[in-house]
Amino acid sequence: MGAECVMGRHDAPVRCIEYCKEHNLVASGGWDSTVKLWDIRTKGSAGFGNNGDKVYAMDTVGNRVVIGTKDRKIIVWDVRNLGEPEQIRDSPLKYQTRAVKCFPTGDAFVVSSTEGRVAVEYFDQSPEVQKNKYAFKCHREKDKSGTELIYPVNCLAFHPVHNTFVTGGSDALVNIWDPFNRKRICQLHKFPASIMSVSFNPTGTQLAIAASYMNELKEGPTTPPDSCVVIRRITDVEARPK
Repeated sequence: MGAECVMGRHDAPVRCIEYCKEHNLVASGGWDSTVKLWDIRTKGSAGFGNNGDKVYAMDTVGNRVVIGTKDRKIIVWDVRNLGEPEQIRDSPLKYQTRAVKCFPTGDAFVVSSTEGRVAVEYFDQSPEVQKNKYAFKCHREKDKSGTELIYPVNCLAFHPVHNTFVTGGSDALVNIWDPFNRKRICQLHKFPASIMSVSFNPTGTQLAIAASYMNELKEGPTTPPDSCVVIRRITDVEARPK
């Protein structure tokens, strides 16, 4: 059995935890508005920064930690210097941030919201690079009356080989997207409940999908579905850019 140790704490609930593999650090983001770094080797603090509002989403890539906050700010930190953020920008999406995920290439990130939208953003703020950013609608459907139903996009995950990415929504669907050609590659079958978390294995051949009822629907089921975790085999045809 492995040993357990407490490295530190937040002053409010901890919302996100990510591993910075390049620096062997753990990053945590909380509702106390802070991002904190923890050194696994010394089992102690490696610094912290204040985001100005509750942390709702977080990811790491290279030297960067990317934060999505309650007030719809996207804050980029350099783990080597938490004195002040590297970048502070408004979210490109109008509604609450649900997830942030960095491209494995380290040059861009994806952000999703409660309004069934996803945006692809670039760290380089030069006009030449910024012209490549874009946003799109997803996880929406029309009911029998023709009214469009819009679902939150709760989670994101990048394929470790092809750099395509997955979205999971409260419509209980999982989509795989090609960010280079800006189109959907495929949609997996509908799951019993809202998709809350998705994660690829290191080779990208398997996708773990967690589904749970979140009471987000106006007219929910009489008996809520059970939560479940599904391991789905992913083929190259489903994940490779087209």
